[in-house]
Order: sequence, then structure tokens, then C-alpha cells
Amino acid sequence: MTRVKICCIASIEEALLAVRYGASAVGLVSAMPSGPGVIPEELIAEIAAVIPPGVSSFLLTSLQSAEKIIEQQQRCGTNTIQICDRVTSGTHAEIKRALPGIKIVQVIHVTGEESVGEARTVSKDVDAILLDSGNQSLPVKELGGTGRTHDWQISRLIREAIGIPMFLAGGLNPYNVSEAITAVGPYGVDVCSGVRTNGKLHKEKLISFMSNVVTGDALRVTGFRP
Repeated sequence: MTRVKICCIASIEEALLAVRYGASAVGLVSAMPSGPGVIPEELIAEIAAVIPPGVSSFLLTSLQSAEKIIEQQQRCGTNTIQICDRVTSGTHAEIKRALPGIKIVQVIHVTGEESVGEARTVSKDVDAILLDSGNQSLPVKELGGTGRTHDWQISRLIREAIGIPMFLAGGLNPYNVSEAITAVGPYGVDVCSGVRTNGKLHKEKLISFMSNVVTGDALRVTGFRP
């Protein structure tokens, strides 16, 4: 079964709504150079504290220093760290040593076939990869939350090239998630704006998204490819 991560959670109520309808993970966005869903670290800690056992709480961080990432997780108390930019000071191994039991998910922004090699290299040091649509080269970095899809053929190549779980993000919604699952075969899918109306988590869109994840899983079992 494809796991579902609902990102950009803004309140305890949204987190519990996502879990009630089947989310296996929730995303809590700390300070970012751009994009939606940013909330204060104090609120991230409050939400993380009420997430039930068996559900992953992801801290989305734009920090690039291993030391600063460690300190941020210790303030926020999530059980997973989603690193949205490249680590340029310190290493993933340093983070893992400092935070035993905390999962590390590295975002790869799919810009072209060069992303395959980047994902293969990073996958040796983390617990999972998350593929997203972004651009780290812009004057104001895009580190996610763009609402854009990327080339799913490259996403599938990455999934086949690594030996760890891979989440697919970027422009997913109730109308395309089934196709995304059959095209890429990810371990999990990640959605933010696709299940929201006016920035708020929308129950009917959430239910529809979950239903179409089940449809995508059924199609994948039959070997269907779009």
C-alpha cells in the first residue's frame, strides 16, 4: 500500500483530520525561503506531541548545517527530519549519530537526469528520499510547495536506482495521484495544496485523494502503466 504524507499541516486539528482519513505521515514546515505552510517551531512541537504512535511527524527544514538541523529537531520533537536543501556543513552521518531513532529523509529536486546520480549518492546516507519539484538555483530558492509536477519518468528511474523508500511529491492532487502511482511506483506520496481550499485542509479533497491512492495501488498490482 502506498503511504500518504499530508504536508503543510497548520494546526492540531488539521493533523488529526489527516490521520483520521488515513495519513501515515504529516509534514510540519519550518522557515523556508518560499512556499506555503510555514508555521512557528513552537507550533510544530505542539503538533508533533499529539501525533499518535505509528504516524510519522516530518520536520521540513531548509537549514544546511548538520549542527543547526540537530538543534532544530531537538526543539521541535518530530520523529522524522525532511531536509529540503543540500547539507553543506557537516554530514547526514553526523545527524544520525546525534539523533538515534530519528529518521532522515533527503529531498531531491528533480531537474533532469542528473538528479538520478544525486539521489543514488545521497541514498547511501539517509533513510528515505523524497522527490519534489523545486529549483535551488533561483535567487529565492524553491524548496518545495510549488504545485508543479516534474518528469515522472526520471522519478521512476530514481526509484529503480536506489535501495531505500522513495516519496513522490510535486503537484499531486486527487485527479493525478492514481496515474502518479502507476507511473512511478513510489513507497509514498506527498501532497500539500492538492488537498486544500483557500489554504485550509479540505475534508472532501482529502477523502478523494485517499480513494484515488487506493485506485492507483490496485492498478499497479495489475501491472497497468499509463
